Amino acid sequence: MQDFWNERYRQPEFVYGKQPNEFFKQQIDLITTGSILLPADGEGRNAVYAASQGWDVTAIDYSKEAQQKALQLAKTQDVEIQYHLSDLAAYDYNKSTYDAAAFIYVHLPRSIINEVYQKVIKSLKKGATVIVEVYSINQLGRDSGGPSDERVLYTKDRLRELLTGTDIQMLEEHEIELQEGKFHSGKAMVLRAIATHS
Repeated sequence: MQDFWNERYRQPEFVYGKQPNEFFKQQIDLITTGSILLPADGEGRNAVYAASQGWDVTAIDYSKEAQQKALQLAKTQDVEIQYHLSDLAAYDYNKSTYDAAAFIYVHLPRSIINEVYQKVIKSLKKGATVIVEVYSINQLGRDSGGPSDERVLYTKDRLRELLTGTDIQMLEEHEIELQEGKFHSGKAMVLRAIATHS
C-alpha cells in the first residue's frame, strides 16, 4: 500500500486539493487553538489550514511523496508543520500531549485500526477533541472515492467501538457532495463524529 500511495501522491497536482476538509475546518474553527495530531494527513491540506489558524500541528503519514507536497504547501502558505514519516501503528505516540486529533478519511486494515485509534486517543489530553470524517460502508458502489473493500469502511457501531475512551457528542451518517480533488468528487456517504477524550 505504501507504493500505491507514493504513486498517487507523485502526481504533480494535489490529488485531494489544497483546501481543508470542510467538516474538519468547521469543527476546529469552533475550538481553542492548541496542539493537534493528524494521522494519515497525506498532502497536508488539513495540517496547513490548522497551522494557518494558529495550531501547533503534528502530521503523520508513511508516504514520502505526500510529505514533500505537504511541506511545499506549508511553505507557500508561510506556516510551519511537523510532519513525521511513519507507519501509523509503529509511530511512537506521546501520551496526554495533544488538545485535538482528527481522522479525516483514515481507512486502515482491520489488523491495525483498533491499535491506531487507541494510541491516538491516549495521546490526547483529558477533554481534547476528536474529529472524524470517513467513508461509510454505504459508500460501496459509488464512484466518488474511497476504498472498494468493505472491511476498511465504517459503520456507526464500528466507529463507536473505535472511539472507546472518549465521550461521543455526535455520530451521524450523511450524504454529502465532495469536492476535494479528483479522487474525492461527487455525492458520497460519510460518517462524521465529534468526541472528547474522557
